[in-house]
Amino acid sequence: MFSGAHAIFYSTDADADRAFIRDVLGFPGVDAGQGWLIFRLPPAELAVHPTTDEPRRELYLMCDDINAQVQDFLAKGVAITRPVTDQPWGRIAAVRLPSGAELAFYEPRHPVAHSL
Repeated sequence: MFSGAHAIFYSTDADADRAFIRDVLGFPGVDAGQGWLIFRLPPAELAVHPTTDEPRRELYLMCDDINAQVQDFLAKGVAITRPVTDQPWGRIAAVRLPSGAELAFYEPRHPVAHSL
């Protein structure tokens, strides 16, 4: 039986992105050796969507109140790169990591599986 999931971000500025995850997102982590940080994620769920394009993977952090999350980011000096938009399945926005990669987050409108 699986005990968890391990997600990986490949980054052109791993140290800065790790600091963002630790200091801005507040995710606790462990040092796996030589400063290699691995962070604990919030509870997660996995969805599989059909596509006629190339298969791909996406990561979205989930929040209970997207407006409060946006205000928290702004208070920490983090720019919102994709303002809140309404989708049938939830409200979504994004920030930019120090490396330039985008990190999306959303407030789901659908039933969530992470608390089962």
